[in-house]
Amino acid sequence: MVRVRLRFSPIIPTVASFLLAALWGLSVFAGWGLQAFCAGGESMARCSQRLGTVSTLSGVFAVIAACCTVAAWLLPWSRHDPRTFGHLMGAGVLFWIVAGAVLFVGGLLAR
Repeated sequence: MVRVRLRFSPIIPTVASFLLAALWGLSVFAGWGLQAFCAGGESMARCSQRLGTVSTLSGVFAVIAACCTVAAWLLPWSRHDPRTFGHLMGAGVLFWIVAGAVLFVGGLLAR
């Protein structure tokens, strides 16, 4: 039996994690979320308050994602074991996606 082993550069999930983090950060802190979900229609203060609540919930997932990404690079046993590194980076990217999804769905509901 031949076992095929696919290896990828650790830079790929790291860049993906940083790009997702930047998208989340710009949506929460640079006003992209307010512009996307609170423009027009209802009172800006009420929509902003609801979006703040959604951002806080999304922030929980973002913190977990950031911790997974940092742990993948800083923990010695993770850097030396490609499988552990892959699991941590995969979890980090997955949690960034969840954080963005919570922000997006919550923003749609805040409308």
